[in-house]
Amino acid sequence: MPDAATHMTSSRILDRLRTIDAARESAQVAEWVQRTIHTDFHRRGAVVAVSGGIDSATCLFLCARAMGPSRVLALFLPGRNTAPESESLARSVAVAAGVELLVQPIAPILEPLGVYRLQEEAVRSAVSGFGPGWRFKVVLPSILEAERMNLPRIVASSPEGKEHSSRLSSEAYLQLIAATNFKQRVRTMIAYYHADRLNHAVCGTPNRLEYDQGFFVKGGDGLADFKPIAHLYKTQVYALARELGVPDEVMHRIPTTDTFSLTQTQEEFYFSVPLEAMDVCLYGLNMGLSPDTVAAEAGLSVEQLARIWYDIRAKRRATAGMHRTGLVVEPIEL
Repeated sequence: MPDAATHMTSSRILDRLRTIDAARESAQVAEWVQRTIHTDFHRRGAVVAVSGGIDSATCLFLCARAMGPSRVLALFLPGRNTAPESESLARSVAVAAGVELLVQPIAPILEPLGVYRLQEEAVRSAVSGFGPGWRFKVVLPSILEAERMNLPRIVASSPEGKEHSSRLSSEAYLQLIAATNFKQRVRTMIAYYHADRLNHAVCGTPNRLEYDQGFFVKGGDGLADFKPIAHLYKTQVYALARELGVPDEVMHRIPTTDTFSLTQTQEEFYFSVPLEAMDVCLYGLNMGLSPDTVAAEAGLSVEQLARIWYDIRAKRRATAGMHRTGLVVEPIEL
């Protein structure tokens, strides 16, 4: 994984994850995808929204293997703040998989909804002078900091390149995230339009870390008919991607949110720990390994690991409702 700390490369847990039988796993997942699309959804193919990142690329290749490239549609749905290199990466993925790519910008939908205005209004409440030509992102402090306060900050860059960092009020943060979530929900709306048009099913692209920790938008990228890599740790996704032939430039791209106008890693925005360390910590927690063993494997102190495990459990509780469908008063037989 390209964002890994160098001291993590010899971790036995990572070695175990990296040495997954990628050929066998990709074959089994592709078979599951084909069966799920045909048997559970009675559809003829798949729609995959691609971002130029490793997870969506791996899902696209799995769907092409399962259904045949002619029965898979790749969608690239850029917003106003999408990184310029994302489209070229999405195109290279589609070409390598032999799949048709449809590019449909979503800014013309988001503008009338006031999404960008609402985002900028929230940022302006924290950054004096914020206006045209400024760029911004949201960051969280690292869990590894001993005196960490889990409070989001806005980092904004002026047109002259001067950086400003300010605390966000809870009201401004909620407004900013609520407005930003429109992007994922609009993308999903478009994906389902094309799925209905083609009699396809919609593929979701979260890996195990994202799925476990609720790193998705309910009704947005969290809404899909099937999720073929949600059981795989990020390290394992890289192993499958390599086996499937995902282009090197995508393999080497640092995972980003591709959400705000300043470049932002997933670590900065949500996980607060490098992704390889998160894989080790989550695996150790899931497998019931001792704190001493996991901390040593991750290159952390036991105290740092305790904070990470606390944060993992806290995110599971906080995002549990995002995994639920609409609840009813009593069970209804169908």
